[in-house]
Amino acid sequence: MYIQNIYPNMGEYFEIDGQEVIVREVKPFGNSAHVTVPKRWRGADVKVVRTSPPDPQDDP
Repeated sequence: MYIQNIYPNMGEYFEIDGQEVIVREVKPFGNSAHVTVPKRWRGADVKVVRTSPPDPQDDP
């Protein structure tokens, strides 16, 4: 699997070996945020790649 950053202002390219990809929105969670994944992923190693700029309204 190859993941390429398509946002030129971020200027990074990532190549990641993996088994499965999901696309989700990051949700607020207390003083941070989280992304839900399928329950069957429990105990698995995961990598999270941000593909768009964060919401500036969420800056502290």
